[in-house]
Amino acid sequence: MTIRARVPRIPWKALAVAAVVGLLSALVSPSGAQAAPGESTPVYSYDGAIRESVWVDTRLDGDADGRTDRVAVDIVRPAEPAQQGRKIPVIMDASPYYSCCGRGNESQKKTYDDRGRPVGFPLYYDNYFVPRGYATVLVDLAGTNRSDGCVDVGGRSDIRSAKAVIDWLNGRGRAYDARTAGHPVAADWSNGRTGMIGKSWDATIANGVAATGVKGLKTIVPIAGISSWYDYYFAKGAPLYDSGPDGLADYVDSPEARERCAAVQQRLADGAPRTGDWTGLWTERDYVPDAGKVRASVFLVHGMQDLNVRTRHAGRWWDALARHGVERKIWLSRTGHVDPFDFRRTDWVRTLHQWFDHYLMGYDNGIDRAPMADVERAPDSWTTDARWPAAGTTATTLRPRNGTTPGVGVLGTEPAPHGSTAQFTDDPELSEADWAAHIDESTPAKAGFATGPLRAPLRLSGAGKVTVTATPSTSTAHLSAVLVDVGPDTIRNYAAEGEGITTLGTRTCWGAGTTGDTGCFKDTAADTRKVAHTVFSRGWADLGNHADDHKGRPLTPGKRYTITLDLAASDHIVPAGHRLALIVAGTDAGLIDPPPSRPRLTLDLSRTTAELPLTGGAPAFAKATAGARHPAPEPAPPLRGIAPPRTATPLPSAR
Repeated sequence: MTIRARVPRIPWKALAVAAVVGLLSALVSPSGAQAAPGESTPVYSYDGAIRESVWVDTRLDGDADGRTDRVAVDIVRPAEPAQQGRKIPVIMDASPYYSCCGRGNESQKKTYDDRGRPVGFPLYYDNYFVPRGYATVLVDLAGTNRSDGCVDVGGRSDIRSAKAVIDWLNGRGRAYDARTAGHPVAADWSNGRTGMIGKSWDATIANGVAATGVKGLKTIVPIAGISSWYDYYFAKGAPLYDSGPDGLADYVDSPEARERCAAVQQRLADGAPRTGDWTGLWTERDYVPDAGKVRASVFLVHGMQDLNVRTRHAGRWWDALARHGVERKIWLSRTGHVDPFDFRRTDWVRTLHQWFDHYLMGYDNGIDRAPMADVERAPDSWTTDARWPAAGTTATTLRPRNGTTPGVGVLGTEPAPHGSTAQFTDDPELSEADWAAHIDESTPAKAGFATGPLRAPLRLSGAGKVTVTATPSTSTAHLSAVLVDVGPDTIRNYAAEGEGITTLGTRTCWGAGTTGDTGCFKDTAADTRKVAHTVFSRGWADLGNHADDHKGRPLTPGKRYTITLDLAASDHIVPAGHRLALIVAGTDAGLIDPPPSRPRLTLDLSRTTAELPLTGGAPAFAKATAGARHPAPEPAPPLRGIAPPRTATPLPSAR
């Protein structure tokens, strides 16, 4: 839907009167910024807010210049609470993007006046929340914009850059009013209660800081965040990008950092070999094992068609948080790498407002008792679940076998006869879109297996896995497994430039504004596309990692190997009349890089299984497939190598 809602401007005189009301309400409420129980309201002046910069000491010397690095922190906060002797909570976004790439759908960057004082703060957090009694704190990660140090792509310097700011906000750290020398600055206006938010790399930092267990961090809102940097670059040894973290660091480094951080860049290159083998660099950048240290609540948001930060990151992090009883909430959209402000704006701002009011202001507004999960079923159509994955979801084993039509297989619960095989040859020019378009044909580059038309809807909620036993013809081989909903649908056009959204020419305003920071943003709408099939979950692996997820080995041609491919988390309903399909193939063009050879692989179907998260389990599958007949193949377009888009440099995104 196109959002036309507008948060009204509030004149200064009205703000002044409302501030008096807010002061009186402070006697009975924890924030002083509310007129109604459980909700902060915009009673403070945005135009008169305090805008300042400080440099926080990280106590690290990442650039080895003999002095500890300071990171730049730009702050905007209402003036009235400090005048009234009250302290306020913080909404914080720590990012490497504030000068190189910008934030949000319009690639906004920080702006400063001629004296270096902050004027323009990207995104809407300051416009919307500062009048409601919050401070907005935007942190330049080490090595970026106005900070010292070096970018280390999710490592110690990245995480300590942001953690040091939370320590300072809680009275445990040191900050100064200048990048070098300067006078000490205390955060005497902060009550220490901090919420971190951000998309992409920013979200990743929120995950990593939460995994330190730092005191004072009360909640994080990671949007399309990484939970393990190895999983960003590799999938069980299969390379997802043709570059490593050193290239990404160079992309966001400030000009001065590029001159002084060559040694750090080299360590990044050395620690991330293109073999896909696990090293200590990846151990340091894997936050999942430390989920038990998380003290903060987590509101996780991810696009289920995000082909940049794949949903494996969301699934692994979510499951780890669940095992440790972390309070959490999740939104799953049908977009790619997109912020919810740009696909569900009104509902998002309202929900985020409630979330921060509860966890940072302390209001009992019911957000913690609301349904745990919001899932987009179709463009702009959402459902909720009390828990996620959905109640009643169990891992259910399905098995591929050959069908009555040569080369067109069947997916069901009946095991394949011993000795049954299927064969394909890796074609690195073809992608999952090509394979899915030819699911009912015998084609040389894939092995496909499908149910008949379903008699009842079938829901898959969570992450699955596919275990493959294959015999390669060469010493190297990559494998892909994808799940497909075969049937006509209208989806978000996630493979287009907007990754599921269209940016419109109109604007709406979300909070107060100034000449230098208007708080007005371009509206968006769903970009949709009619399709005959939808790939909704994916997994990849290098067959050379069959014996060890973390180390590859050369294969012996003609020898049989077994490996499990982890499918990305998703939540998808295959409607009645559609078919569920599993495709196993080699290189998924545009999503993994090919091996040096073009192997032919023979699958042992009797030892190949798909363990899928079916809501209702095996009984639901039996009900949905009872009496289903497999249709005769229909003509499909010729193979043409349709690959999803991917950027030459991963991760940075304007949205």
